Amino acid sequence: MSESEYVTGDFGKSTKGEGWSILNLAECVWLDSPQFGCFARLEGTVPFKDLGLNVHVLNEKQPACMYHSENKQEGFLVLFGECRVIVNDEERALKTWDYLHCPAGVEHLLVGGDNGPCALLMVGARGEDATLNYPVNEKARAFGGSADPATTNPKEAYADVERPVPMANPWLQLLKDHAAKK
Repeated sequence: MSESEYVTGDFGKSTKGEGWSILNLAECVWLDSPQFGCFARLEGTVPFKDLGLNVHVLNEKQPACMYHSENKQEGFLVLFGECRVIVNDEERALKTWDYLHCPAGVEHLLVGGDNGPCALLMVGARGEDATLNYPVNEKARAFGGSADPATTNPKEAYADVERPVPMANPWLQLLKDHAAKK
């Protein structure tokens, strides 16, 4: 398999098509969601067939998505800062270098911590047989991260959420500045 084509636009670089690729977070396209933070989709314009992969930056008390479970496994590595996770209706704190593994069927939501931004590496299995479940969860609702009503349809779960828009990457410098203050 050959190297993917690359596309460079106003907001950075992304891949176009299948193939192997090399992207730098400082150069790639980031997307901004007022409700769910900003993220760099390392997949480019064509999603990876078997793997979802992105770096996500959350502000304080900001949810990463809607509380959900999947029939595929996911993993989350805290690269910087602190956050919390609501997992099977139980809340836990995570700090830099903590890794959360969610086997298939585990309900979960990551939320930014109380002391500045956090950055997360998110990875999840994919496939044509992937299914999602968005239950109503009161702990997640407190952060704006619960579907209402419960659904298995992502379009319904995210019906009231603004679509993310491309943005220039201010987050890497913000994280460096925040780390320098400590």
